[in-house]
Amino acid sequence: MIHPLPTEHLSPTQLLALKRLESGDQIEVRSTSINSLIEIINLLNKGTEITFCCNPLVLRNLQNYKERHSQPEGLQDVKRLSESYSLALDQIKNNYDSFDGFVILHGSDTMSYTASALSFMLENLSKPVIITGSQLPIGDLRTDAKENLITSIQVASLQHLNKPAIKEVCLYFEYKLYRANRTTKINAEHFEAFASLNYPDLAESGVHLKVNHEHLFKPNLKKSLIVHKHLDNNIALIKLFPGISENLLKNIFSTPNLKGIILETYGAGNCTTEKWFIDLLQTTIKKGIHIINITQCSGGSVIMGHYETSELLKKIGVISGKDITTEAATSKLMYLLGNNISSNRFKTMYETSLRGEMS
Repeated sequence: MIHPLPTEHLSPTQLLALKRLESGDQIEVRSTSINSLIEIINLLNKGTEITFCCNPLVLRNLQNYKERHSQPEGLQDVKRLSESYSLALDQIKNNYDSFDGFVILHGSDTMSYTASALSFMLENLSKPVIITGSQLPIGDLRTDAKENLITSIQVASLQHLNKPAIKEVCLYFEYKLYRANRTTKINAEHFEAFASLNYPDLAESGVHLKVNHEHLFKPNLKKSLIVHKHLDNNIALIKLFPGISENLLKNIFSTPNLKGIILETYGAGNCTTEKWFIDLLQTTIKKGIHIINITQCSGGSVIMGHYETSELLKKIGVISGKDITTEAATSKLMYLLGNNISSNRFKTMYETSLRGEMS
């Protein structure tokens, strides 16, 4: 582990905690003061997972954990994908009754993909799971990591009538809390890196932390948590463009074991009406491969049949992704395929909001 700060000034307790982290153990930090929290954060590098559960704070060296729990070579891609989320899912499942909320640190580039996937894999969630990260590393003088983490912890600990106020997977970044499966990364350079263009912010952090309670997800609290670990990544994501070739699409559509295709179409779900294209889609659907229609636009929704160019798609059985994001669309498709949803139910389930991912 790399220590951004010299260790000479550390207390014996902190040094012991550091050694335990380096050996691959997880530790609990009972102190909840901001200064102590920052001190702990500065000892960590990006190989350490922090799971916050109000009190205590649980720290684990993720790299050593992975080495000690590594899987043999030759696993199928589908299994690897599911296992990439297993550590976070296991932490939540095993500690679900003991803690009030969870915070997961994640790289910002694929944060919306992971956040969307976890929202589907955690069914009947009645506690907050907050995913956050930073644009600048924790050791940088101008880092946004500390504010993002500290506010995420505060959000995860919010209570209403002695119960968690937030009951869904969320993404917190640059003073705003979003529904996880509504987010997309919009900027690679600015601190305001994420946006939720089709759904209002859940909370905003300023002098006061303002929560928009009317927009929070309201799960069925009578049902117990169900953790789904099976995802099927035999899918394709295709962004249409004028002039896309028939041979290219035929090769993609004939990929072995392909089970689902997401088409990013123009505007409100429009595409070319050339005969070869419609015939290819129809033939593919008859093979049992699901085709989802989502918009290339950052905001807005697919409206199947609104224009003549999408009327044919509706007739041949293409599934409407409505206003779902690309990140949520891929996650939802892998989730439904991984749970072996029957063909006669698949279209209905995909077009139905399961975790607040579409309107």
